This record gives sequence, C-alpha cells and structure tokens, in this order.
Amino acid sequence: MDKFKGALLVGFLRLFALLPWAAVQALGGCIGWLMWKLPNRSREVARTNLSKCFPELGPAELDRLLGQSLRQIGKTFTESACAWIWPADKTLRLIKEVEGLDVLEQALASGKGVVGITSHLGNWEVLNHFYCAQCKPIIFYRPPKLKAVDDLLQRQRVQLGNKVAPSTREGIISVIKEVRKGGAVGIPADPEPSEGAGVFVPFLATQALTSKFVPGMLTGGKAVGVFLHALRLEDGSGYKVILEAAPPAMYDENVEVAVAAMSGVVERYVRTWPSQYMWTMKRFKKRPAGEKRWY
Repeated sequence: MDKFKGALLVGFLRLFALLPWAAVQALGGCIGWLMWKLPNRSREVARTNLSKCFPELGPAELDRLLGQSLRQIGKTFTESACAWIWPADKTLRLIKEVEGLDVLEQALASGKGVVGITSHLGNWEVLNHFYCAQCKPIIFYRPPKLKAVDDLLQRQRVQLGNKVAPSTREGIISVIKEVRKGGAVGIPADPEPSEGAGVFVPFLATQALTSKFVPGMLTGGKAVGVFLHALRLEDGSGYKVILEAAPPAMYDENVEVAVAAMSGVVERYVRTWPSQYMWTMKRFKKRPAGEKRWY
C-alpha cells in the first residue's frame, strides 16, 4: 500500500510541475483555502500553535492569520513539487532578490566549517538549490515515510553536486565530519528533537524544545554559522533570499545560552513573516514538566 501511495503522490507532484507558475501559486492557494475551510487535523494543529504563540490575537485576527498561513502552506507544497521535479536552474531563476550574500561568502572564505541554518519558514526547497549553488554542502533532512518520495528527494536535492544526510546516527556523523574538515552543511533549526538532544528555550509566547545539535557544532571556533531563508514575495513572482551571520551568543559554551540565541533568530523571522511559517508542524509536542500536551 505504501508503494502505491508513494507512486501516486510522486505522480501528483509531476503534474503540479507541468503547470505555469501562476497556476502553481493559484492551485497552492486553493489547497490552503480548503484546508482552512474544511475540518481537518492540520488546521487544528495550526490553530493550536498560533493561539499559543500569539495569545494577544483576538478570535477574528487569529482566524485571519490561520487562513493566510494555510494558503501559504498550500503554496509551499505546490511550489516544492516544482523544486523537486524541475532542473535546479529553473528554480533558481525564481530568486529575484538576495540580501546578505557577503555573509556566506566571508564564511566560506574563512577556512572554517560552515553551518547553514534555516527553519520551516518560506520555501526551504528553493533555498536548498540556492545554498547548493553557492557551495557543495551536505543537506541534513528528516526522510519522509514514503520510500518513493524519499527516493525522489534524494535525487533532486543533489542536482548541484552536493550530498544529503538523513537524520540518522550515520547522517549525524557525516555532518559533523564535514564541518570538522572545513566543509559546509545545511541544517533546519526547528524540528523538535528528543528530550535528551534539546533544551526548552523561549520561542514567541511559549517554550519550545530546541535542538542542541547546531549550536554544538559552533562551539570551539571551528565553524561559522549562517542563517538562510527564502521568503515568498508578495506579488507571487518568486522569492527573496536573506542571509545573516549567527549571533555571537550562539558560540557560547553554555548550551542554554547558545540554543536560546538560535531560537531568538528564528523567532524574529517568524514574527516578521508569521503567515509563511509551517504552523501545521507539531513543533510543540513535548512540553515542560507539569504543562499539558497541546495535541
């Protein structure tokens, strides 16, 4: 059954990639609108996350942001289908603006390992092609459950000569080795880790269990951290990529200080572009001691 589901999903992805860009955007928006209007689990997860992270919003404002977010998530899905199927250079032509490229260039020229840090904001599949066009990193990712989809992603995410590493013990080791020898890697900062691999730090109006892995690679001065995000332009024509250096506190030997600094950068981006975050992700499954579960 999983093999059939995987083949079916890959078939739909290929169909999306045949559409004109305006249709890709429109279809994604329609999918998101349906997610907003029809009862479904993803909508309720997003509503819960938004209500906890933005408690200052009234019911009408919350529902408006929920609708905007789900439409953006729908666009992320159809756009990502294109990024997975198209040749990388076609996707790269959708990047209309780049801010802070010198930060990455300086990091690559430093002779140290480079840790590219992103989050589930904007379109990280487009960002993957951009980052891999600048260097040849190892991209760390959590494999999807369907093998056919995982096979597709492993092929498409290495179009530019880079490598991928799944979030397994072997993948983690390969990422650490790459950084230690002065290479580049790309890692999302916001997937929820196991309790032993993270600490609770502030994020928006709540506490979020956040990985120690990324800041851990920056301690000791052997690596440089660079944040990267690809944000969707308001007119739907493409994306703006923004890069910035990791703050000094992320290099602190105190784990909680370093992780909180990383969380603070992600929070700033999410506050600026709240509708472009992946609120359907169960980011807050684990809660501090004594706090009820959200989902």
